[in-house]
Amino acid sequence: QVALVESGGGLVQAGGSLRLSCAASGRARGRSAMGWFRQSPGKEREFVATMGRYGHSTFYADSAKGRFTISRDNSQNMVFLEMNNLKPEATAVYYCAAGSYVVTTSSDYDYWGQGTQVTVSS
Repeated sequence: QVALVESGGGLVQAGGSLRLSCAASGRARGRSAMGWFRQSPGKEREFVATMGRYGHSTFYADSAKGRFTISRDNSQNMVFLEMNNLKPEATAVYYCAAGSYVVTTSSDYDYWGQGTQVTVSS
């Protein structure tokens, strides 16, 4: 059973915007923390943003601050990542993750989506 399914990736020009969505099902629903990570070719998976269930704890990577916004719709078991003023270095596969703790380390997340590709052209 696929617990997390991402959508919304695609090709965009530098300076453009994308909105990623992630739908949780099964055991991934209702987890305290839902977040986003990304991985570029040849690089390790890195933290982007995470949010607690009620929005009381929200963290962003420095690269995301001021341009990316994470949000949740608990009634729909979804998490979103609004990305504005995208830069080519944001090109990566973006993964949705769910876990028990609102932290920035990937190893602390229990459920992962299969990823959605974001490509930013210069």
